[in-house]
Amino acid sequence: MKRIEKVGVVGSGTMGAQIAMVCAMAGYQVVLQDIQKDRLKKAEESLHFHMNNRIAKGKLTEEEVEKAFRLLTYTTSLEDFQDVDFVIEAIVEKLSVKRDVFAELDQITPQHTILATNSSTIVSSKIASATNRPEKVCNTHFFNPPLVMELVEVVCGEHTSAETADTAFQFIKNINKLPVLLNKEISGFVANRILGALLDEAVYLLENDYASHEEIDLIVQKALKHPIGPFALLDLTGLDVSYYVKQERYEETGLESDRPSKLIEQKVKNGELGRKTGKGFYSYQNKITTLID
Repeated sequence: MKRIEKVGVVGSGTMGAQIAMVCAMAGYQVVLQDIQKDRLKKAEESLHFHMNNRIAKGKLTEEEVEKAFRLLTYTTSLEDFQDVDFVIEAIVEKLSVKRDVFAELDQITPQHTILATNSSTIVSSKIASATNRPEKVCNTHFFNPPLVMELVEVVCGEHTSAETADTAFQFIKNINKLPVLLNKEISGFVANRILGALLDEAVYLLENDYASHEEIDLIVQKALKHPIGPFALLDLTGLDVSYYVKQERYEETGLESDRPSKLIEQKVKNGELGRKTGKGFYSYQNKITTLID
């Protein structure tokens, strides 16, 4: 396997932008791609906001941050991935869209390049067949916000080669994260299957008027000692992400228990997606503020 020197990240939302910065902070050249220039601009502004906060708090030096930004470039074209060694996709949770992107990446990137998806819902075996290199496709599931969260689930299907698994595992170590290798695929992997059960129950309790979302969050924080309540967490990760995750699973299983809740669906239709839009279950003054500083 060729030594990883340059990384491509597809999607400049919160996950993609922060994953790109994590890689740049570790000394890798990074190309962050999005189809919309305004999203890239917002990603750049958000990253400067968070990194400047860390400088102000003495967590990082100006030199460290400046070096990372010098290693990070922005583009609207996947053609700029022609010399990357590792790709991390972090776009919308829709299988058809991901397959199209991976098929394009397969044509553009060198044959040695590993193609990873950040999805925890769509396992890589559903995407790998869109490429001519299924053995080099896997999941690398970062947690939100990537600048803070240490753990990354590296998940390999039967199509993934041992060399790819080893390389992805070591790469995650090299960017100063803690990798855990799952040798068997399952939608949601470990953390999100457990978390998903909690979120589903929280939404059920709210929809059936057992308590308000503020009260449910308070109970989970104070009684279960979670750092953030389930509705604040849904706002942080994005209600659209939760909706698409549930919709994908429902389309796969047909089970009513997997159908997105009407409450979440309505909020997505109203554009109330959480912190990134300024309103979800809560309202936010600063749209780019997250719990990472």
